Amino acid sequence: MARRSKKGRPINGVVLVNKHQGESSNRVLQQVKRLYNAQKAGHTGALDPLATGMLPVCLGEATKFSQFLLDADKVYQVRAQLGVRTDTSDADGTVVETKPVDVSDEQLAAALEQFRGDIEQVPSMFSALKHQGKPLYEYARNGITIERPARPIQIFRLELLQRNDDFIELDVHCSKGTYIRSLVDDLGQLLGCGAHVQALHRSAVADYPAEAMLSVDELAELATANEAETPDYTALDAQLLPLDSPVARLPVILAALEQGNAFLHGQPVTADVYPAGTAVRVENEHGLFLGVGEYREDKRAWPKRVVVFDT
Repeated sequence: MARRSKKGRPINGVVLVNKHQGESSNRVLQQVKRLYNAQKAGHTGALDPLATGMLPVCLGEATKFSQFLLDADKVYQVRAQLGVRTDTSDADGTVVETKPVDVSDEQLAAALEQFRGDIEQVPSMFSALKHQGKPLYEYARNGITIERPARPIQIFRLELLQRNDDFIELDVHCSKGTYIRSLVDDLGQLLGCGAHVQALHRSAVADYPAEAMLSVDELAELATANEAETPDYTALDAQLLPLDSPVARLPVILAALEQGNAFLHGQPVTADVYPAGTAVRVENEHGLFLGVGEYREDKRAWPKRVVVFDT
């Protein structure tokens, strides 16, 4: 069998992985990188091991634009248990409090209403947010609690799908920075009985289609031919979404060919009027994506992230 290059392939794009319960996001990332024999790979916001669902993995030049998926809206379906609170606010944690559930359907509906729209949320201590260079969960595991300021988030949709005794299922469409575990814990506290996440599934990130998701096992089946003397990545590469798909929602600026080449080398592009600070995607006159610029008060879009093309 021929040895693969340690450098890997300069493959660019986004693959939508359907993460299984119990898998770590980093392990999924490394598996996808190996299957594609990619030079670079990065995910776009970790899912807890308990969670399942959509984990976009960026390969190659697409990693430069992964931040836009971190900032994108997300949709989750969550199963929560009322009456039991845990230290991590999910089923992987230790039970710290149990209370009887004396909550009517009307009280539950009224409580859910309190979490719709623009709200503030205190992040969980068992999150990856950093304090003095260390993620909060490292402090939490050592029994240390760090003061966390409440942060503004948006809950665009919060619907009760069903209730079965002390168990509820919710559909949540939320902004970046929303912690579903914290949302459920806060709901339980408002109801006076406590609550924690039992199961969590992410069904959408930005506008990516759920039907395009594949599990690592399904990707591995497509890669079986890659053990040949000359690896054939055709089936795997066919699953990749364009490298500019993370910025599909941004307004577009078209640059003449010469101006587009200058943009790739750090020069600004004259643009239509946008508010200062607006991120824009820049394409040349042939529709080739060149990168993302930031519109400034000088009425030009300055390069923030540009695509490096193979020569």
